Amino acid sequence: MVHNHDLENILKINGFKITPTRLAILKVFSHDCEPINAEFIFKKLKKEKVNIVTIYRTLTSFENVGILKHVDLQKDSAYYELSGHHHHHIICTDCGMVEGFEVCDIDNLTDKVLKNSNKFNIITKHSLELFGLCKKCVIK
Repeated sequence: MVHNHDLENILKINGFKITPTRLAILKVFSHDCEPINAEFIFKKLKKEKVNIVTIYRTLTSFENVGILKHVDLQKDSAYYELSGHHHHHIICTDCGMVEGFEVCDIDNLTDKVLKNSNKFNIITKHSLELFGLCKKCVIK
């Protein structure tokens, strides 16, 4: 669990003014390892009456400075998670369940890609999401 002073430091280091809304949004991420969207945050912060537009703007600002990273779950809205913990996801194309995994043996693939590329010499980062059916949906 991330403490408020840690969240305040994240904001300070990235040049943000510490506000209750920004802290509340970051706190939602600190409790959840699964990628989440603005609508989820809006529901979580219903009691605080945070405007959905403010949530979208904050998410974009946080992504721009690297506090959050966008995760492409191939769904209708943008999903985000805290940066800093390198992992990937398996997404069920039927029920939408998401599971994170930390196995990342991508070096062989990137070597092959660069060897066959006419235009690139260096890969600086990557994103990997796998799609399939979870065990429950296969049984249906």
